[in-house]
Amino acid sequence: MKTRSCAVAGMFYPEDPSHLGQLLESFFSRTVPGGGNSLGIVCPHAGYIYSGQVAAHAFSTIAPDFSGTFVVIGPSHHGYLTSVSAIPWETPLGIVDTDTEFIGALDIGIDERSHVDEHSIEVQMPFIKYRFPRSRVVPVMMGEQDPAHAAAVAEKIVAAQRLTKREIRIVASSDFSHYVPEAQAKDGDLYAIDALTTLDVKELYRRIREKHVTACGYGPISAMVSACMCLGARSGRLIRYGTSGDVSGDHSQVVGYAAIAVM
Repeated sequence: MKTRSCAVAGMFYPEDPSHLGQLLESFFSRTVPGGGNSLGIVCPHAGYIYSGQVAAHAFSTIAPDFSGTFVVIGPSHHGYLTSVSAIPWETPLGIVDTDTEFIGALDIGIDERSHVDEHSIEVQMPFIKYRFPRSRVVPVMMGEQDPAHAAAVAEKIVAAQRLTKREIRIVASSDFSHYVPEAQAKDGDLYAIDALTTLDVKELYRRIREKHVTACGYGPISAMVSACMCLGARSGRLIRYGTSGDVSGDHSQVVGYAAIAVM
């Protein structure tokens, strides 16, 4: 069976299964147990040394016994159009199967080639395999990230959920500000994130424009929030925010990371 091979193992996260498992265990051991009732999360996709702890905080808001389907929406960093991958995804911890029935109901074109080198979805897969080993995934890569396109992706996800009756959780893969002074990153990022406490997607876009926030996955965030609202979500909550400077010690040029729960 054809599978989607790891493209950034050994770069963004450990390639050795034992090392990777130990790292993920250490991340989750430092999260605060919660209610586990998130319908969707915002989760960073940088190298684990920088953003892995924030990512674990995001995934920890989903009950560890969840065994349904994760719809993982990541931005395209290579200019490809929106597409879905339907083949299983490899991780150093084993294969993550795709939910082919949900993908068939999704009405988004399949394009395996455009997923080959994209890291925004891949870095979420080891977290899912480690924490939710019985779950399946629907990898959705977003090219166009404008409000209308994000709304259309959300509508397709909701329609597929209603058709398949799947229990789903939606992961929006995004980092926030890129390579700006830490004070600027925090100011803009937290201002934009605050709009998500009331799930106000229109205000999120406005604040991103106002502060020139260089978040790479604002479209996936918007699609996730809009879909979750249709599935009953009423609020969002910032679980943890950090920057690359927390690890590197360089606060002059940082990337911002946030774990956000939508419930």
